[in-house]
Amino acid sequence: MSHHTTPNKTFWTPANILTAVILAIGLALTVKRFTMGIGSVTNLTDDNPWGIWIGFDLLCGVALAAGGYTTSAAVYLFGMKKYHSAVRPAITTAFLGYAFVVFALLYDLGRYYRLPYPLTIYPGPTSFLFEVGLCVALYLTVLAIEFSPALWETLRWKKLRFWAHSLTLVLTIFGVVLSTLHQSSLGGLYLLAPSKLHPLWYSPYLTLFFFLSSIPAGLSMVIFEGGLSHKFLHHKMDETHIKEAPGVTLGFAKAAAVVLFAYFNLKWIGVALDNNWHHLATGWGTWFLVEMFGFVLVPCLMYAVAAREQNQKLAFYASIVTVLGIVLNRLNISLVAFNWQLPSELRYVPSWEEIMITVFIVTLEITVLRICLNKLPILHEHPEFKGAH
Repeated sequence: MSHHTTPNKTFWTPANILTAVILAIGLALTVKRFTMGIGSVTNLTDDNPWGIWIGFDLLCGVALAAGGYTTSAAVYLFGMKKYHSAVRPAITTAFLGYAFVVFALLYDLGRYYRLPYPLTIYPGPTSFLFEVGLCVALYLTVLAIEFSPALWETLRWKKLRFWAHSLTLVLTIFGVVLSTLHQSSLGGLYLLAPSKLHPLWYSPYLTLFFFLSSIPAGLSMVIFEGGLSHKFLHHKMDETHIKEAPGVTLGFAKAAAVVLFAYFNLKWIGVALDNNWHHLATGWGTWFLVEMFGFVLVPCLMYAVAAREQNQKLAFYASIVTVLGIVLNRLNISLVAFNWQLPSELRYVPSWEEIMITVFIVTLEITVLRICLNKLPILHEHPEFKGAH
């Protein structure tokens, strides 16, 4: 089997050296944050209590981890078995994505040890944050169980593997429901600040926009990571994964094109319903047009052409633009267009420590993902469980 072949490479490659440096700096800043307080590493204020750790680590992290529920729903609920090889990589990415979102929250919370309080000691069921926290906690549990068969297969714990695998359909349904709730509720958080968020990004339909945009975000991450896996981890793939990869890429490209087109049109309907056309003639309007045309319509057309022409490379490039577009949208809502009326000296700009901690968290997540892909049967079937999926 091809996945048994390991390339002969030295461990201390330039990429691994850079990773070690980032992790060392990140660990030092982590010690500083948790010993000297959150104020020692951030530029957060009462006017800007949420910064890059919420805008990027949380909002972007949750959206880009949506490949888990979209892929499992396609395979197990809609019967698209031809995409089955993409399920485990997508679930792995989603599980690590949500796990590191929770990890990143520990940095942002002043009293990080109270993270479970809303679900245990002081529940607040009328709060958007309570709903988000509950759904994320439950969905992280669902993803952990969905991810676990790969671990049980490696350890050869057949009973646990059978038990976890038998719950696949139930967990998929539960995961889709939870994802629908918390993906949209993250947008609902910003419904509470109509005077702070610029009208071009504020809309009564923010919940719908967040949920709808998470679908192409998840699909694009599956395409993007699949492309990188074929380039750098081809030796870990079995024949099934290699054979099905083009179909996964082009099928997901077609779906992403459809959803991006729907999202693009609904955003303009939102502008029309709120009568915000006059804002398009301002500098903010120019930036909004850059987001909508450059990072929504352009990748939509790229995906459509890629699906029609069976061009996997174009689909891969479209996935990069889409992921950048999702990141841009979430940062626009949470940082750039938030508190847009404040004078520049009162606007939030993240400190270098905040940025470095974010880079540290992303690097740590990528490192754990690399270990999982190399050590667990994710890109190939375990020989003892072949055909048992």
